[in-house]
Amino acid sequence: MKAETLNFFDKVYEVAKLIPYGRVTSYGAIAKYLGAAKSARMVGYAMNGSSGKDVPAHRVVNRKGLLTGKHHFDGTNLMQQLLESEGVEVVDNQIQNFNEVFWDPAKEL
Repeated sequence: MKAETLNFFDKVYEVAKLIPYGRVTSYGAIAKYLGAAKSARMVGYAMNGSSGKDVPAHRVVNRKGLLTGKHHFDGTNLMQQLLESEGVEVVDNQIQNFNEVFWDPAKEL
């Protein structure tokens, strides 16, 4: 499928699929990369609807490293468990060493 025919949610999913194992990014970083810097909330909506699309939504957090989307995962701590299984340390719903594990698509793609 050509990139120009993808809708915004599909573009979000394509970027999210590129987030490396053990790394995280933010809703805003994806929005900025897609040229829609003020659309972080729309990226969040896309992540909410990503179930069954093979998108690592657990790797997308808010700009402060908080697991703000965790209530969209089955189970009480699934988002945290998925991140921890990749070596990302989470304490009180906040990613530790956020700057070290942060992946910025604008710089890395």
